[in-house]
Amino acid sequence: MTAANQSSGDLTADRRAEFARHYAKAGDFEAAADLIGQALDLAPDHLPFLALKGDWLTKAGRAADAAEVWRAMLRLDAADRFGAQLKLASLGLTETPDAPPAAYVESLFDDFAPTFDRSLVQRLDYHAPQQVAAAVFAALGPDAQAIRHAVDLGCGTGLMGEHLRSRTSFLEGLDLSAGMLRRAAAKKIYDRLEKGDVAVPAPDSEPGRADLAVAADVYIYLGDLAPAMRTAARLLQPGGLYAFTVEAHDGPEDYALRSSLRYAHGAAYLRRALAETGFDVLTLKRVFLRMDGTARIEGHLVVARKADAAIALTTLSPALDAPVADMPNRIDLDLRDEDIEP
Repeated sequence: MTAANQSSGDLTADRRAEFARHYAKAGDFEAAADLIGQALDLAPDHLPFLALKGDWLTKAGRAADAAEVWRAMLRLDAADRFGAQLKLASLGLTETPDAPPAAYVESLFDDFAPTFDRSLVQRLDYHAPQQVAAAVFAALGPDAQAIRHAVDLGCGTGLMGEHLRSRTSFLEGLDLSAGMLRRAAAKKIYDRLEKGDVAVPAPDSEPGRADLAVAADVYIYLGDLAPAMRTAARLLQPGGLYAFTVEAHDGPEDYALRSSLRYAHGAAYLRRALAETGFDVLTLKRVFLRMDGTARIEGHLVVARKADAAIALTTLSPALDAPVADMPNRIDLDLRDEDIEP
C-alpha cells in the first residue's frame, strides 16, 4: 500500500475518508475537508488524511487553514514525505526551496508508478521522450555510430529508454523510486538500473563512463539545477551529449515553483548554468511538453556538449566525499506480479 493510501488503522475513519474523497471528486471541497476532519478526530495525526485536508482546504479557498495543516505535518514528519514545505511555498508563505525533499519525490512516484505510462501517454499527450531522442539523434548526425553508453537520469518506467534502446549499446537507468524501477525492469530494455538521486552522484560511480546523459521531464522537480548538471558532467566523457527538458519560465527569476508543485526554468538561467558546469549549448528551443488539464505546458528542450571534463570533476569533488544517506546505489528489483500492469 502506498503512503497516500495507507490505512489509518481505524475502519470508521477510513470509511469517512472514502466518503470525503467522493465529495472531492464531485468538486465539493468544503464538505470533503469537513469529512476528512471527522476522520482525523478518530485517527489524529494520520499524515495521508492531513495531506488530503490541506489540499481540499486550499481548493476551497481557505489557504490560511490549509497552511496550518501543512505546518502541523512538518512537525510530525521531518522527512516531509507529502511535500508540506513545497505547498507552503506555493502559497507564498515560505521561501521557495532549491529542491523538494527526496522523500516526497520518492513517495510521489511510488504512488504514481502503477498508472504512470497510461496517464502520461494517453491522457496528457506527453511528448518529451520523443523530442529528446529526436534532438539527440539530430545532434549525432545520420552517419554517427551507435551510442556506446547512455544514462537515463530519472528514467521512471522507461518511456525515455524505449526511444534510445535501438541506437544504444549499453543503456543505464537511474531513478529515486523503486516502484518506477520495477516497471522499467519489466520492460527489459535497460542493461543496468540503479536507485539514486539525479542530483547526488554515487560515491563509487565511474566518472566519464557515458557518452550520452538524458533527463526527460525530470528537472521539473528541481529548482537549482547546478547539482544535477554537475552529476551529468561527471558521468560524461569529454564531448559527450547532455539532453533534457524543463518547463519554461518567462519571469525575471532563474526558476519558479508553480502551483502544480513543479519548477519552471528560464532560458537565460539554463545557458548560464550549463556554461558554469562545462557545457556548450547546441540546442535550446521552446517545445510543447504535455497537457495539464486543459492547459498546454510549454518547456525548453536542451542539447549540450561537455566541453572540458576538468571543470565538472573539480567542482564535484566535495560532493563525492559526502555520504548518501539511506540511498543504496544498486538495488535488487523485486518484480512481483501485482506490481506490473498487464
